[in-house]
Amino acid sequence: MIDLHSHILPGVDDGAATLADGVEMARSAVADGVEVIAATPHVRHDYPTTAETMELRLAELRDALAAAGVELEVLGGGELDLQRLEELPDDELRRFGLGGNAGALLIEFPYFGWPLGLAETVFRLRTRGFRSVIAHPERSADVQAHPERLAPIVEGGALVQVTAASVDGRLGRRPRDAAFRLLELGLAHLLASDAHAPSLRQIGMSAATEAVGDPALARWLTVDVPSAIVGGMQIPERPQAPRRRRFGWVR
Repeated sequence: MIDLHSHILPGVDDGAATLADGVEMARSAVADGVEVIAATPHVRHDYPTTAETMELRLAELRDALAAAGVELEVLGGGELDLQRLEELPDDELRRFGLGGNAGALLIEFPYFGWPLGLAETVFRLRTRGFRSVIAHPERSADVQAHPERLAPIVEGGALVQVTAASVDGRLGRRPRDAAFRLLELGLAHLLASDAHAPSLRQIGMSAATEAVGDPALARWLTVDVPSAIVGGMQIPERPQAPRRRRFGWVR
């Protein structure tokens, strides 16, 4: 699997605190079936990570993983909040490209309130050569109440990432239901851990793919779409949508 949202870089945000924590997160990811992970530290005013800092810590983590014999490919990236997104120049944004793809940006959806300018932001980014990937909207009460509101954003070219812990129910019923509703509506495109801590429970990608209940869809969410993003390729067609049962899907 390919996990394009994690806080594995040490000492930059509320994720891994030390290099040792980052190595342990990598071990857990490998044990969970992840082969490639993107380090996507917060880029916002309370965690003002720069592209230079991200790149330096990424190099340090790669060296530590090689020394520890942990076979996990770690790619660059950043989780940008809407305010910082508007403030940073294009050259800096490209360095935060998701999975090393300078044309894709992971955008943090706020946990509270609907960002009224999101559609316009996605459009402006597209004119500047960036594709938006919206992070964990299913965790917002506004999206939980009206998941269909994301449709114009997706129609405008954005992709949507849902969190593993939402899909398998670790975050509760409402995020789980919203995640599955987004999948039903064709408004979710990739699954990622958003892991902050070194444990299988925090990674949880394999449990989430099982919760999806459809192997073809799970592969599309965790392999096909993420690999297309990393490679800067066209997003592959989604497998035929199964019919949902109470927990998971049936054809």
